[in-house]
Amino acid sequence: MKDNQDRLVRAITKDRQIRILTARTTDLVEEARKLHQTSPLATAALGRTLTGALLVASLLKSGHEVSLSIDGNGPLGKIVAEANYKGEVRGYLKNPGANLPLKDGKLDVASGVGQGELTVRKMLADGKPYEGSTKLISGEIGEDLTYYFTVSEQIPSSVGLGVLVDKDSSVKAAGGFLLQVMPDAADEDIDLLEENIANIGSLSRHISKGKSPEEILDLVMGDIYYRILEKTDVKYHCRCSEDRISSIVRSLSREEIDSVLEELGEVEIQCHFCNQSYSFDENEINDIMNEES
Repeated sequence: MKDNQDRLVRAITKDRQIRILTARTTDLVEEARKLHQTSPLATAALGRTLTGALLVASLLKSGHEVSLSIDGNGPLGKIVAEANYKGEVRGYLKNPGANLPLKDGKLDVASGVGQGELTVRKMLADGKPYEGSTKLISGEIGEDLTYYFTVSEQIPSSVGLGVLVDKDSSVKAAGGFLLQVMPDAADEDIDLLEENIANIGSLSRHISKGKSPEEILDLVMGDIYYRILEKTDVKYHCRCSEDRISSIVRSLSREEIDSVLEELGEVEIQCHFCNQSYSFDENEINDIMNEES
């Protein structure tokens, strides 16, 4: 794998008491920016959420999926990201054009998100869902995920997320890390981690200067011995298809469908995650409605 390629790295300490994931997500966040035509503020917020969802999904087993929902009262509105263990992620936000003045020379993501709630939904391979929610403590998203893990799942964690937007509004760098400490971790290791994280500075700046996920891993872990378990390519990937959208059509009442057909002559449904539109005329609608659910 090339250093300038989006990927996620999973690692664990020798005593298995500390696990850490690091990711470079520059290209996939840029793909999201292009799809949703986001403002710089929206790019930063959505990019952090996409990266966070990838990191959380990578804690689970193969076949499991995660959805992050950030429901704040700020101008950005609701932000949603879905990811799976394979490194595929997609997302959207309610108000992609929202913007605010810079705060201390930086994009004011916290004010853009506002106060509200973070919800983490995990869909396990057997179909059983798990859901946990916590309040947004800052709106910075990384801090909110850290709080979620500590309070809702009772696992001491640290989540760092960063997106650097260039002058032309494109994504210059994006990435993150997620670190979790198990109950029997050595106190000296915990102290060292806290010191390393406090001194790491801007994560997105490190990535913009060419640091790889492996090098970010070194910055966080310092002198603590660890081994890399796996490296995974990550990408923005929407799973929508005509078959999936057809199932949405089947969930509508005949009265709703007939009303739309009478007014527009067709039913059009747009995917929130990639903005692709699917159109169905009356004959296609009848075929769909006659299929077995």
